[in-house]
Amino acid sequence: MTAPFWERKTLAEMDKAEWESLCDGCGLCCLLKLEDAFTGKRYYTGVACKLLDPHSCRCSDYPRRAELVPDCLDLSAMAPTDFDWLPASCGYRRLAEGRPLADWHPLVSGDPDSVHRAGISARGRTINEKHVHPDDLELHVVRWVEF
Repeated sequence: MTAPFWERKTLAEMDKAEWESLCDGCGLCCLLKLEDAFTGKRYYTGVACKLLDPHSCRCSDYPRRAELVPDCLDLSAMAPTDFDWLPASCGYRRLAEGRPLADWHPLVSGDPDSVHRAGISARGRTINEKHVHPDDLELHVVRWVEF
């Protein structure tokens, strides 16, 4: 029996479909983050990008996200060594760090809702950025996302 692609290939060797399937649909990368200018420490907020669908935890306009949200980051254009801003649970970060995908990851479980049942996703925990003034972001720092 052949090992699954994510155990056989590096991130750089994956084709587009394989790469995209690594996204577990947690939506955590779409939460606004803050960084302390003095310490460099990062914080996740419970404020979601205006394009994040709060139920599916997927981008509501993925093909045009960079056009609609200019500071949206394209992981495929980044070096895996720069994935430290992603949550510790993220499949991209886990593989970049040499860790396996979690048991609840949809590629492992075979169920796209397993990430939500495991309590890893942003489902039901966010407020859309349209409803938060940028100066108030620090009021929305959360502790349920692990770096």
